[in-house]
Amino acid sequence: MDPWVLWLIASGLFVAGELAGGDLFLLMLGGGALGGMTVALLGGPLFLQLIAFIVVSAVLLALVRPLAKRHLVDRTPEQLDGVATLIGRTAKVTRPVDGHGGRIQLGADEWTARSQYGGDTFPVGATVRILQVEGATAVVGDALELE
Repeated sequence: MDPWVLWLIASGLFVAGELAGGDLFLLMLGGGALGGMTVALLGGPLFLQLIAFIVVSAVLLALVRPLAKRHLVDRTPEQLDGVATLIGRTAKVTRPVDGHGGRIQLGADEWTARSQYGGDTFPVGATVRILQVEGATAVVGDALELE
C-alpha cells in the first residue's frame, strides 16, 4: 500500500475521533496527517513525511485551534435546558396555590406549585409566573407584579 494512502487513512481516523471528542485537537492532527500525505505524494522519504506531520500539526495546534475554539465559544449562546426553561414563564392556577401547595397548568402539563411567600394565595384562574423549580414543584409569584 502506498504511504500516502496510509496518511489519508490516518487523517480520516483523526477526523472521526474528533467527531467523538469535539476538542479540535484530533482535527489538527488530521490536518498534520494531510501534510504527511502531501510529502508522500511528492515522493518524499518517510522522515520528511513525519517532519511534515509534526510541523503542520504543531502550526495548526498553535495558531488555528485557539482561533477556532474562541470562534465556537463566542458564537454559541448558552442553551437553557431542563427545568431552567420554565423560569419566567406564566401559568394558570387550576387549584388554589398558597405556601403549602396547589396546582398550575403550564401548556399541556400540570404542575404542583406553591407560592414564593407563605402568605400569598392565588385563586383558580389566576395567572402566576414561575420563579424557580424545586424538585417537581414550581415556586410561583404574581405574574403582574413582576412585569
